[in-house]
Amino acid sequence: METDPQPSEKMGGESGAGSGAILIVLMAVSLVLVAGIVWWQLGIFNMGGTSATTSSMGYSAGGAKDMGNFRENIKHGYMPQPTDVTYEGLYYDYYFDTCDTPCDRLFCPAYSWAASRDPLSGYRDEYLSLGLNSNIRAEDFKRKKLNLVIVMDISGSMSSTFDNYYYDRRSPPYSLPGTEDRKKTKMQIANEAVVGLLGHLDGDDRLAIVAFDDKGYVVRDMAKVDEEAMAGLRASILAQTPKGGTNMEAGYRLATEMYGRENGSDPEEYENRIIMLTDAQPNSGAITEYGLLGLTERAADRGVHTTLIGIGVDFNSKLTEAITKIRGANYYSVHSSRQFKDRMDNEFEHMVTPMVYDLRMELESEGYVIEKVYGSPEANSATGRIMEVKTLFPSAKNDEGTRGGIIMIKLRRAGDDPRASAAISYEGRDGVRKTQKTILHAPDMHYEHHDDNGIRKAVLLARYADLLKSWMEDEREAYFLGRQMHPSVDYDRGIPAYTASRTQWERAYMPLTVSPHYSRVFSDFAIHYESEMRVIGDEELEKELQIIRKLANHDGSQLMREGGM
Repeated sequence: METDPQPSEKMGGESGAGSGAILIVLMAVSLVLVAGIVWWQLGIFNMGGTSATTSSMGYSAGGAKDMGNFRENIKHGYMPQPTDVTYEGLYYDYYFDTCDTPCDRLFCPAYSWAASRDPLSGYRDEYLSLGLNSNIRAEDFKRKKLNLVIVMDISGSMSSTFDNYYYDRRSPPYSLPGTEDRKKTKMQIANEAVVGLLGHLDGDDRLAIVAFDDKGYVVRDMAKVDEEAMAGLRASILAQTPKGGTNMEAGYRLATEMYGRENGSDPEEYENRIIMLTDAQPNSGAITEYGLLGLTERAADRGVHTTLIGIGVDFNSKLTEAITKIRGANYYSVHSSRQFKDRMDNEFEHMVTPMVYDLRMELESEGYVIEKVYGSPEANSATGRIMEVKTLFPSAKNDEGTRGGIIMIKLRRAGDDPRASAAISYEGRDGVRKTQKTILHAPDMHYEHHDDNGIRKAVLLARYADLLKSWMEDEREAYFLGRQMHPSVDYDRGIPAYTASRTQWERAYMPLTVSPHYSRVFSDFAIHYESEMRVIGDEELEKELQIIRKLANHDGSQLMREGGM
């Protein structure tokens, strides 16, 4: 079993009152040492690890890569569903201080502790975070060649405009003049997104394209990318029009068959990925997450990974959330053609390059057990001692830290012993399983405490997400079942860790609704959120504060006046 290295921070030498020659030699040695340190800091020497000051990369968890669908529904006056908010998607909107130190492994977790009082109940909650650090240098990172199949949804539901609920025939209750791509159909936006993806392929990549409505069609067989043929292919893609039913199973099955036809690709050189662009509203074939889940699981077992790209405000995030818990999977949502293009310009190589698989942490402690995991799509699979994450993808860094580079555990006290050990195991791209163990010691957690701003930001955003998910579920249950609400969040229990109900909601239209109880809760939470935001010093957090205030001040009668119901 490996243990975390403890690098020495001391370097010294002795100097006496020797002769001039000795002084010259010592000066020369000093210059060499200084030059060596500078070269090492600049990355000219690669000693197998990376320094915190070089352009290193970190990781983020698989699953959702944004909260775009939630934000778009709020903006258009629709009620989102709880699966529109994911902890990993929210975390990926922000950069986190991960206590980055020199790292000589593919994965180097950094641990931070926090104790924080619930802003509603006043009860103290305790947390442990994992900073997702790596030994990958940004200048050395390069994706493998791709065997890529793009799957296009050309079903009838793609004919509605981006801001409409197709099956409910609902237009947005709020008028948003000038919104980019607002009146384009989902099909048009998907076509433009596919054309944008083609620009990220190289001559050594292989590409196939499949389309589906109520059955699947081969638009292009798997073949190497030929720039001369790309112009005609782009025109063909932009000419696609929606028709028929929605059989995601037919499209996905046909995509997996492309890999049976493909010959001679070396897995050491090639990454296999299916990218499906859809509103995820199947009405034929395998229409449950369990049927489609089986397809994606079997594909992952064969080394074929999946990216889902959601189109439209009525995109079924519940179905997609289940699918992207599979090994190597992730998903994005499209807000506009321009926004998606800009995002792929920065993230395409990360999106198609899973680096760490089947991460597992076993917490051994007499004092703590795991209550909840934040920042991973597999959060609900955690037990009292074990946390699991299917996939880590490379993620960019800036001066604030790593984008989405944190997973946080909410702890429950089981005793008074502050000691713990974290046994980590994971599989690299080479298929070799690696292990390491770190001894931990909790600080005094009887008072408000944060080891760093990274975990402080993670705690704030986790509470925000828990509050949003509980609000959406409570309001939806009252609306669709026609009964009095029994709020999950109150001033006695505070903001509990969210647990999904057994109710299986469809992607049905519901107007944005905030009951008087939740209006008060949002108003009080806004005060806490703003105070924490100022301490953390991240101006990007302002966009969540604007949503909280909008919900606190929401007047449902506005929907009636503007024709939303």
